[in-house]
Amino acid sequence: MSATPPAPSPTPEALLHRIDWSVLRRLDGLVQGDHRTTFLGAGLDVTDVREYQPDDDVRRIDWNVTARMDTPFVREFEEDRDLTAWFLVDRSASMQFGHADRAKEVVVAELVTALARLFTNRGNRVGSLLWNNAVEAMIEPRSGRTQVLRIARQLLRPPADVGAQTSLTGLLQAGAGLARRRSLIIVISDFLSEPGWEPAMRQLATRHEVVAIRLVDPQEVEIPDAGLVVVQDAETGEQMTVDTSDPKFRERFARAASDRNDALVGSLRRAGVDLFTLSTTDDVARALLNMVAHRRKQRRR
Repeated sequence: MSATPPAPSPTPEALLHRIDWSVLRRLDGLVQGDHRTTFLGAGLDVTDVREYQPDDDVRRIDWNVTARMDTPFVREFEEDRDLTAWFLVDRSASMQFGHADRAKEVVVAELVTALARLFTNRGNRVGSLLWNNAVEAMIEPRSGRTQVLRIARQLLRPPADVGAQTSLTGLLQAGAGLARRRSLIIVISDFLSEPGWEPAMRQLATRHEVVAIRLVDPQEVEIPDAGLVVVQDAETGEQMTVDTSDPKFRERFARAASDRNDALVGSLRRAGVDLFTLSTTDDVARALLNMVAHRRKQRRR
């Protein structure tokens, strides 16, 4: 399937104004109560280790101490008021796919702007790395409204056409090289990538709190009955004609999408990374509330 022609982009100021009124006002009072953010499931600074208890999060296991003591030990964390969050954003051609003016990249701009605004409103620092098989832009972590506008400005710029399949390995490795202290890393992508990125994700998650947000469009999950259709790979440009009126073809298409989903969920679970899925038809404010509710539930375990 080919990318949707891009709609005219709003200015960073217009995007932030819309986010403040349509998203943050609805979230006001519902995501309060933490010095850092309820989006983060554990503190940042390791203060001690203790023996593993049955209700402990396995991701807190300190494998080095466990190996030395021959019994499981977990890390204990100190609540840190100073959160540093990095947004690692996939800007490949497949992220331009979607409905009319609601392409995946548009939803990403809204989501990142809303999260950056939430974090900086609490005095935390945010930075971003935009990736399109190479670093498009890197913004060092800072706080404040100006920083949010700086990130939004980069997200609203049209990405370059690199004509190659996405490699998320490079994005994850670049992110690992930027974050010097333990941080919250939010990886935002559709995860339509060349294989082999899983080791880089696991390595990133051993040093940082990592959350993955996958962007999808309904047409990527279930293709409509529209007769003979020419589809094009948004990244390589390869074209082929398919008969979408064939029920067996639609069934194979849906099964392939389900298999990709299962493989992704399994890979991220093994890496100890939370996965959230956001559709181009979803309401960003409601999606954020669901994410916060999930993270709060985790913290009570």
